[in-house]
Amino acid sequence: MYMRMAMREARAAGEAGEVPVGAIIIHPEIGLVGKAHNQVETLRDATAHAEILAITQAAAAIGDWRLAECTLYVTKEPCPMCAGALVFSRVKRVVWGVTDNLRGGQTRFGILDSPHMHHRVECAGGRLEEACREDFVAFFQNVRENKITKPGNHTR
Repeated sequence: MYMRMAMREARAAGEAGEVPVGAIIIHPEIGLVGKAHNQVETLRDATAHAEILAITQAAAAIGDWRLAECTLYVTKEPCPMCAGALVFSRVKRVVWGVTDNLRGGQTRFGILDSPHMHHRVECAGGRLEEACREDFVAFFQNVRENKITKPGNHTR
């Protein structure tokens, strides 16, 4: 259920010409406290990843930057920047769809459960992985076919 909510956010990103990543944050007592999709191109901000935007919303909703009871659901494994933000915001658990063996913050760099960090985040990858992967493949196939030079640039 929660990963499907994140997938809806990812599709909104893709429709806006953004890399289709969606994220939601669930607090066990409050419920949904943050939801976002990539907006790097829209906001012209390299840090406007779905996870970062969802963390900001969740912190505002809870009234605390510490998200120690929260779980983040995201359609693609967090990058190193987002993994670091998840550690520093003390998110309890991260559940992702597509694993990123080349640039994943956990799979490649081990940031989320590093013994060198002050907090360790529980990880669960591969949730609805095939469905999440299909959205990525379709998006980038469209980018190649339409010769879009970068996401968000709809000119040929």
